[in-house]
Amino acid sequence: MSLTQKLREVMKAIGSVHGFDRVLEKVTLVSAAPGKVICELKVEEEHTNKMGTLHGGLTATLVDSISTMALLCTERGAPGVSVDMNITYMSPAKLGEDIVITAHILKQGKTLAFASVDLTNKATGKLVAQGRHTKHLGN
Repeated sequence: MSLTQKLREVMKAIGSVHGFDRVLEKVTLVSAAPGKVICELKVEEEHTNKMGTLHGGLTATLVDSISTMALLCTERGAPGVSVDMNITYMSPAKLGEDIVITAHILKQGKTLAFASVDLTNKATGKLVAQGRHTKHLGN
């Protein structure tokens, strides 16, 4: 089974739970490679704020979750726990637009991993948001 197929199974399980992670059920995995994951999401009404654009809280959740998936695609394969996360919001993603979420593991050490996540408008390539995520991997 390929890395992409394995990660699709993980995402299917996450999307089927009754908790907060259900917000990820409409995220589509495009590809997975060691330390890199690409997903897509069509912005639907349930994903928007009162201005009709992608909600900042969902953007943060995407940075958190998709970077964790990229971490699962490393040799170590451990999800870790969040230590620090920041998001810079650059431009709105509007209702009906498709966004591409690309997560890269920048560095993975013994106890910490560092990831970068870009959310871009699929049609224009315009950067919607960029996130950084630091995770503790244990001893």
